[in-house]
Amino acid sequence: MIRIIQTALELGFGYAPVAIALFLSYRILDIADLSTDGCFVLGAAVSVSLAAAGHPLLAIVLAMLCGAAVGCLSAELQTYFGIPSILAGIIVNTGLYTVNLLVMGWRSNVNLIKGESIFTMFQKAGAGAVSDISLLAAGAALPALFLHFFLATRIGLSIRATGDNPIMVRASSIDPSRTIRIGLSISGAFTALSGALIGQYQKAVDINSGTGVVVIGLACLIIGETVLGKRSVTKSIIGAILGSVLYRFIYAFVLYTQIVPVQGLKLLTSLIVAAAIAAPVLKEKEALRRRMRKEEGKDA
Repeated sequence: MIRIIQTALELGFGYAPVAIALFLSYRILDIADLSTDGCFVLGAAVSVSLAAAGHPLLAIVLAMLCGAAVGCLSAELQTYFGIPSILAGIIVNTGLYTVNLLVMGWRSNVNLIKGESIFTMFQKAGAGAVSDISLLAAGAALPALFLHFFLATRIGLSIRATGDNPIMVRASSIDPSRTIRIGLSISGAFTALSGALIGQYQKAVDINSGTGVVVIGLACLIIGETVLGKRSVTKSIIGAILGSVLYRFIYAFVLYTQIVPVQGLKLLTSLIVAAAIAAPVLKEKEALRRRMRKEEGKDA
């Protein structure tokens, strides 16, 4: 049981940067970035491949740079070529499949069984068994702190304004293409960071390991918003991390109790996301119906 809790915490922190990335792209910029799945695998592929070559720390940095490049490419397709965000994400995600295979040496999976990762480096340094949790927690905390302070800067406020009203931003002599490019680059870097950490944590990467990551990230984001609300940027960022951890605990609980078969977990995640996104809209419609009934009652 203790091992299950520890694993849930480790995976929760490891996948938290994806939820933070989706908060930036989906909530702040109001862009549905479907390149998340491929970007996650790219981060893992670069990280594991370089770690296998003996450069585990450098692998994390280069993985984030590659993720930023993916985000920039997705933004360029949307802003310069006028491709809708959903289609741009699909195009980038499709192309990344081949890129990821190339990074992995045209193999469907790469492992670190005989190589060294940042986790084994810490263990050799005498950090103890808790080092994995500490390292993954740091991997979630650093993007959260960066985003917290970054969104309070002038360019950060411009990015927030772009998501709210791009027309007003353009009228204020701010180039929305630039803010979208910066925002999606940061989002891609965070997604690749998560893939890099998870890849080295699991000591392996598979070409299909990113399937459904965008849905899981949205589930984590929505769970966090349900618990803490989304009244402020700080609460939303903390909620993204908390939601990621809670999702992994729910996942572990379902597996442990076998309430739902393992084969049905993806469907369960999809239903949670759909219900959470639809809930506010249904709530507004119900409130509107009640007001209309009251008005009809007064007129009668």
